Amino acid sequence: MASTMIPYTVNIKLAARTLTGTLNLQNKTAVDWGWQGLIAQGCHSSILIIDPKTAQTIQVLERHKASVVKVKWSRENYHHSLSSPYSLRLASADAAGKIIVWDVVSGMAHCEIQEHTKPIQDMDWLWAQDASRDLLLAVHPPNYIVLWNGDTGTKLWKKSYAENILSFSFDPFEPSNLALLTSEGIVFITDFSHSKPPGSGGKKVYIASPHSSPAHSKPAAAQPTGAKKALNKVKVLITNEKPTAEAVTLNDCLQLSYLPSKRNHMLLLYPREILILDLELSQTVGVVAIERSGVPFIQVIPCAQRDALYCLHENGCITLLTDPEQNVQELVYDLRSQCDAIRVTKTVRPYRVVICPVNENSAALVVSDGRVMLWELKAHASKSSSILSSGLPPLYSPVNFCGTPLHQNQKCIPDLSLNTMIGHSLISGVDSPRPLAGQQEVHLKFLLTGLLSGLPLPPFSLRMCPPLTTKNINHYQPLLAVGTSNGSVLVYNLTSGLLHKELSVHSCEVRGIEWVSLTSFLSFATSVPNNLGLVRNELQHVDLRTGRCFAFRGERGNDEPAIEMIKVSHLKQYLVVVFRDKPLELWDVRTGTLLREMAKNFPTVTALAVHCYKTVVKLTGTGLAREWSPSHNLKSLKKKQLAAREAMARQTTLADAEQSSVESSVISLLQDAESKSEMSQGISAREHFVFTDTDGQVYHITVEGNTVKDGARIPPDGSMGSIACIAWKGDTLVLGDVDGNLNFWDLKARLSSKQIQVQMVSSIRVGRNVNYRILDIDWCTSDKVVLASDDGCVRVLEMAMKSASYRMDEQDLTDPVWCPYLLLPRAALTLKAFLLLQPWSDTFTMDITQIDIKSVLQDPNLNLLQRCLLVSRLFGDESDLQFWTVAAHYIQSFSQSCQPSESNPKGQTPAEGPQSTPFSHLDICHDTLCESSFFQRFQLERVRLQEVKRSSYEHTKKCADQLLLLGQTDRAVQLLLETSADNSSYYCDSLKACLVTTITSSGPSQSTIKLVATNMIANGKLAEGVQLLCLIDKAADACRYLQTYGEWNRAAWLAKVRLNPAESSDVLKRWADHLCSPQSSLTTASPHKLIGAAFVDYAKLLRSIGLKQGAVLWASRAGEAGKELLGELSQTEGMGLEPSPSEEEVDNSLGNID
Repeated sequence: MASTMIPYTVNIKLAARTLTGTLNLQNKTAVDWGWQGLIAQGCHSSILIIDPKTAQTIQVLERHKASVVKVKWSRENYHHSLSSPYSLRLASADAAGKIIVWDVVSGMAHCEIQEHTKPIQDMDWLWAQDASRDLLLAVHPPNYIVLWNGDTGTKLWKKSYAENILSFSFDPFEPSNLALLTSEGIVFITDFSHSKPPGSGGKKVYIASPHSSPAHSKPAAAQPTGAKKALNKVKVLITNEKPTAEAVTLNDCLQLSYLPSKRNHMLLLYPREILILDLELSQTVGVVAIERSGVPFIQVIPCAQRDALYCLHENGCITLLTDPEQNVQELVYDLRSQCDAIRVTKTVRPYRVVICPVNENSAALVVSDGRVMLWELKAHASKSSSILSSGLPPLYSPVNFCGTPLHQNQKCIPDLSLNTMIGHSLISGVDSPRPLAGQQEVHLKFLLTGLLSGLPLPPFSLRMCPPLTTKNINHYQPLLAVGTSNGSVLVYNLTSGLLHKELSVHSCEVRGIEWVSLTSFLSFATSVPNNLGLVRNELQHVDLRTGRCFAFRGERGNDEPAIEMIKVSHLKQYLVVVFRDKPLELWDVRTGTLLREMAKNFPTVTALAVHCYKTVVKLTGTGLAREWSPSHNLKSLKKKQLAAREAMARQTTLADAEQSSVESSVISLLQDAESKSEMSQGISAREHFVFTDTDGQVYHITVEGNTVKDGARIPPDGSMGSIACIAWKGDTLVLGDVDGNLNFWDLKARLSSKQIQVQMVSSIRVGRNVNYRILDIDWCTSDKVVLASDDGCVRVLEMAMKSASYRMDEQDLTDPVWCPYLLLPRAALTLKAFLLLQPWSDTFTMDITQIDIKSVLQDPNLNLLQRCLLVSRLFGDESDLQFWTVAAHYIQSFSQSCQPSESNPKGQTPAEGPQSTPFSHLDICHDTLCESSFFQRFQLERVRLQEVKRSSYEHTKKCADQLLLLGQTDRAVQLLLETSADNSSYYCDSLKACLVTTITSSGPSQSTIKLVATNMIANGKLAEGVQLLCLIDKAADACRYLQTYGEWNRAAWLAKVRLNPAESSDVLKRWADHLCSPQSSLTTASPHKLIGAAFVDYAKLLRSIGLKQGAVLWASRAGEAGKELLGELSQTEGMGLEPSPSEEEVDNSLGNID
């Protein structure tokens, strides 16, 4: 029956992969969480791609020769289409100055960039790329910034500066603003452009270290700490003049970053302080200080959705600080939540934390030992007020879901994002601190939701489990045992790459592992030698199913020579234990008994091999079909077992008569009969061992049952050096020496054959191909090898041993991954349209089973706006998320203003109409897109805070100028009169104070002031002319002048704080026309700005700039007017700006959206 066994095909496909371990110091800053929803992390010269939702590594990129120092995901701030699809693009930089742009899905390098050979200090993709989405800015040591085209690798321009550049930060509100953190201070660049390098050296602002202040020249006991020390820093921090040589010390500023939640605010991180700067004054307006007993900062990440800070401390603790109420005296950030700290040692330290940019409520902590800890922020409703217990103002949850109030019985997703968990910051004295109807006080808490563990420090010892056969096909798992330096054995399942079990087996370094079955193995470890050179040997037998370990050699092992190697026979019956200065031992694995301990005069073993039988391997489809041909020493055993097997097979035939497949029946019969027969009969097979001594002589030993016999010896070959390894298969014995020579012995002919041609299949050379040293190697399958290296990684490689990268879309992952970026462009866009819109049905249906929010998307109460916001978060679509956040707010505001009980004042647009609650406004991170009333209140509070913090005449002058623009003339006059008599501007400020006080609204005076203002603007004094126009209530004219001179942001700011909603809307409409004009390069870079500017015709504008999908979404729920627009969209793509719809049409359309 064995001769007629049908080959069986099994689809166990092991992918090339890398199991990573500890990080080196250069990997400290190499981590990034992209809008695509994935985390990229550098580990030595490799890059891991991690899915945070399932906590699994889904890709490893390998091409760098040096340690990776930076990784950055590309931004998704653009409209996606077939020509601009969703893509997983990543830039990585190493310590040798090389930058690689990756196609992460395929694992291939798209382009490579090399300028210098020094480590890249910092790099980032341009977030508002008007001409291209491929632009990458990098800092090349010591003082160069270079703009690269990440698609072609072309250098666009290069700019050098006087000081060494440490890092940089882009202004999230103005793409032409860039701040460089240098070794001496900060360089502000205001003319950054992709088309040409900055024209000047930028504005230099020096940072004086707090240790140079007089307070720090006192004895140590008198030095201020904590908040007092921070206040000293505030006084000496910002200066336009370079400090004296005596006052300059090493710059201890750790990080520089613009605040994405507020325009013109910057964050500076010091080990014990966080400073918040108002860049209009170049003055600190907020301080977060740590007391003497506190744990210093490592990193801080400012949030965009709320005025909040994620802080990483030296003990691995992540804290969340929020500013729930804007204070007039100072920006105050309160501690709202913190996670558990880690145990910090010399080798275990926190490196970096990254947060999810889409939701800002998840954080990933990277630890130096290779762990990635995934924390998620959860909001818990509080029954009683916490203000009495903690002394902090309470946090309240928002009253809506995805920009729209929740309907009764509507399903929602708890803790979807940070701005759905806590409300926006309140303005002191304006917003009511009391909760509204439907609001709940919440407490925030960190929850550990995932953990990725890496390998410990090398060295490692590897051994792959026994191979796949027809006998074990039903329960086979490709397990790899990794012995570590701390005595534990890690067992990995190579199908998924995940840790199967971690077993603490030994008390010292594991030196070797041998499998005795698919579920058990032997491992040995040796302690440090004593004065006599003797050690404690530990040889343990481990059962994977139960985790049970026992000493295989019993009480043996104390104070004896170290074990050099162990070798299990091919049939897993016998074990040879080889010692350094002691004869070998021969054991029976099945019974655990010692068969023979060789005599003292036994030769020293240098290499050992067991007999391996001939193998026939057939490639079938994607799997392997193997048949083991019995060797001559198994023939007698097979004859003894044949009768018992045939009897067992007959019984098994009756029991399995219901099986329909003849082939599978034959295989199962053989397996059952074989196993039952061998279990019932204690029959042993004869096995052979060969080894060599120091002289190169080959010894042969035969073992059968309890009988051990010495066989023939092969004399040493004089042309060979010291034998280092032996391989025995069939009738051929191969010996290899320390010089790399091979000698083949034909055992049948008893001749040495040196004429055999050996062809190298592949090779890997340390220093040339790779930068790591190989510690151990083993066969993984018949076409893959697994190797351990000194960089702490274990790699599974193809036969070519080129790379461990692979195609992500071809992998069989343990847990399904939600990532539309893995789909083909057309498939991703079709899926998005399917989730957004199903016009063929009144109810949404979904056949997609792997989306956690399936029930929410199917909820009939989920309107189109909520659906758009939800899908944009699912896809990590940055531009869509910004667009629909603003659109949902204004559409909901319009809907509320159209209620019968409310009416809009004459000339007031629905978008700026009365608000239902003070909690309904957009947060200040949307800047000039906020409502005028809220925006004006915020700017007034900001100027009051600047007044409190001003410390020089320049600060006072800027505050007075802002107050004049805001219409606060009385307070502006007070500040102007504060100018001292010895100041050169004393006379001008006094005259300006008189002018502001005595100005009248009569015709002649207004005409004169307007004439003077016009002349000043014509002669280059734009700011002064705008001030005069605002004094006579001509802010609308001032906005026109600002727009004429290209100051679009300043015009929008002035319109929001001085004009009524109707006039403000006109100013923003002109900005929208400019953005949509062919002369503007911002046509697709800022589509969300169009909503606040031209709310009534935004769908037409979307169509005109190519955002057809947005126009379709609006038209599909816009009644009769929408049907007409849908018909137009189905016929043509609309190349120009269409006429604006009528007022009646807009009212009918928007009224049907909800």
